[in-house]
Amino acid sequence: MTAGGSSHGQRSGRFLGSLKDALVAASREDTARQEAAVAERVAAASASEGAIAVPGSEGAPHLPAPRAEVQSPSAAEAAREARGPRVTVATRHLEADAPTTRVVRVTAAASSASAPEAPGTRTTLIRGKQQVVRGAFAQDPVVGWLVVVGGPGIGQYRPIFEGNNSIGRGGNNRIPVDFGDDAISTDEQAYIRYDSSERSFLFVPNLAKTNVVALNEKRPTSAVELAQMDVITMGRTQLVFVPFCGPDFDWAALQEQT
Repeated sequence: MTAGGSSHGQRSGRFLGSLKDALVAASREDTARQEAAVAERVAAASASEGAIAVPGSEGAPHLPAPRAEVQSPSAAEAAREARGPRVTVATRHLEADAPTTRVVRVTAAASSASAPEAPGTRTTLIRGKQQVVRGAFAQDPVVGWLVVVGGPGIGQYRPIFEGNNSIGRGGNNRIPVDFGDDAISTDEQAYIRYDSSERSFLFVPNLAKTNVVALNEKRPTSAVELAQMDVITMGRTQLVFVPFCGPDFDWAALQEQT
């Protein structure tokens, strides 16, 4: 090899070596810049939040700690909270022969939210047979009824009392048939009488009135004994007789037992 060729090879080797060194140096600078940028971001995040160490070699940068997620209540839970306090039901494993009673525990919020029971509202527990007290009648006792089955006021009823009961459209009668039938006399058109000593009912028409009355489609001219389900016709109204007292029962029998 000539002297010129040798010098040319040396210059080429030096040039290639310098280019390699420059590339290595540039790579180191890029790596240093990237690490510096990461360190700055980590330091900024660590200043505002708590940081945790990233597993790895010593001196590794710290990353911010993850935030704990807060779960908002569901729509069903919000509805239960609005309805009232929660009741916790304690459950346990049951054997085949174990009782199946459940224990219910009310939370403190439920016990404090419940209003105190008003005095005198608590139900009194009564044990054993209690004696029924019968005193004097506060009003005339009912001994039967007249039920309207035809005409104005159908489905209504009027009570019959002990003694003499006048029947008429006016409110001054003991049995006022005031359902709008103007064919019924305002004053006493008839009478129903209950005799507690005989335990019997009598129907008595008022013959002084021109308004006609009928018993089972017959026009009585005197007192007639009433029987269960007899039909009384007055004007355009029909009434069925339903007795309560009679041969099998009378209020006097209850008073004799006291």
